Amino acid sequence: MRTVRESALDVLRARGMTTVFGNPGSTELPFLKHFPGDFRYVLGLQEAVVVGMADGYALASGTTALVNLHTGPGTGNAMGALLNARANRTPMVVTAGQQVRAMLTMEALLANPQPTLLPQPAVKWAYEPPRPADVPAALARAVQVAETPPHGPVLLSLPMDDFDAAVTEEEDRTALRTAARRVEHANAPRPETVRALADRIATARSAVLVVGDDVDAAGAWDAVVRLAERGGIPVWGAPVSARVSFPHDHPLYRGELPPAIGPLARALEGHDLVVVIGAPVFRYYPYVPGPYLPDGAELVLLTRDADEAAKAPVGDAVVADPGLTAQALADHFPDRTSAPAPHRPSRTPWTEDGVLPPGAALAAVVEGAPGNTLWVNESPSNVPQFHQAARISNPGSYLFSAGGGLGFGAAAAVGAQLGAPDRPVVAVLGDGSVHYAVQALWTAAAYRVPVTFVVLSNARYAILEWFAQLEHAQGAPGLEIPGLDILAIAAGYGVRSRRAESAGDLTKLVREATAQDEGPVLIDVPVTTELPSL
Repeated sequence: MRTVRESALDVLRARGMTTVFGNPGSTELPFLKHFPGDFRYVLGLQEAVVVGMADGYALASGTTALVNLHTGPGTGNAMGALLNARANRTPMVVTAGQQVRAMLTMEALLANPQPTLLPQPAVKWAYEPPRPADVPAALARAVQVAETPPHGPVLLSLPMDDFDAAVTEEEDRTALRTAARRVEHANAPRPETVRALADRIATARSAVLVVGDDVDAAGAWDAVVRLAERGGIPVWGAPVSARVSFPHDHPLYRGELPPAIGPLARALEGHDLVVVIGAPVFRYYPYVPGPYLPDGAELVLLTRDADEAAKAPVGDAVVADPGLTAQALADHFPDRTSAPAPHRPSRTPWTEDGVLPPGAALAAVVEGAPGNTLWVNESPSNVPQFHQAARISNPGSYLFSAGGGLGFGAAAAVGAQLGAPDRPVVAVLGDGSVHYAVQALWTAAAYRVPVTFVVLSNARYAILEWFAQLEHAQGAPGLEIPGLDILAIAAGYGVRSRRAESAGDLTKLVREATAQDEGPVLIDVPVTTELPSL
């Protein structure tokens, strides 16, 4: 008779989930003992880093990530990263150890008294199987829930004494049959709905598209480009986009919308129909009041997330696959030749007392990076300068956190490199951001993951200085972080590190770092502070 452990491992094999991101505690050891040779365990030194690595891995590889956390304390440590994963729509199965069943009633040490309540609302589903024999089937169901649009993390609480329990032959077969199920999610819109919307676009005085993260995540990039080109429709990126969902060098691209109510409506002035594809309506912060849309404008949201459709403050909605919907809409418009992309003059980086402005630094980084780079960004105050420099124009090439919490970048970059080993990964990080997940440097070094970390150092939380201005909160403490030595910290974790002395030196360092596969490299770049604007 087989054990729960053997049956559970076969369920994971059936789903191709043989990479485990974890930080083990005593309640996880029974699952991990006699760890099989066809599985890979990626150790993170703190649980938020573990989840961040899994987040980047799933987004870069297009697969569902597997995480192993330590009962209640480990889940608690990971909550911020889980909230980011939920906002990122990342398919992820999180297992958390639990005390033995015989001591749950007395709430012995390390018992999680509310294992399904603690991770809420960061997960789509949380469950503790009622019997040991239910663990394999629960794992199979968890994968299906994580992979059902909108994707997201789920959590299973697994008592530590379950894994050596026996499963019957029928229970084992049932779990494997459940794991082998494949569910296709391809919700096509009704033809009459498509026809009506196509007519609205064609008869609008000035229609505009706003594209969001789900365009890239759902593989709808080409369909949206075709729709924009055939309809001659300008395209904005949704505010605070975590992915790039339209080529930034395309002549129809207008930029990223500001993330505030009044400024966003002003940016859309002149348009009478706004078609939002694969984005919430809208991701706002900070609060700047005003109308949701320009006077006289209407909005239609195309989304596969029924909750996003329900909570939108304005407009109609169609809940369907964004790629199928965009393709069907494009078929209602004739082919037309797209205008060539406008010439973008090169920018000459300059220095000021040996310190680069952020735009100049980012231009130098982009110049040194290969064309197929997968970019991870967590330098919040420099996002506009990054997009101006990088002009990303290929799908699956940019990751940012939609959740708003720091700690995603360094960890996600390590996971992304493991998930997409054939692509160079460059992480652009603020010197404040990197310390929320600094333990990821150790994992990168220990596993020889060839990530290039570029740290833009200005010794402050610049994005908070911007918010302080907007919120009239000048004089708030804790916004400066002097005395950090990221080169020494990186060296302590075993990461080769250098400080860029000029724009040319920075380009050279990035080119060398992305050309090697011997392990991670960190490049420290002193920069000036430039605050964003709405």
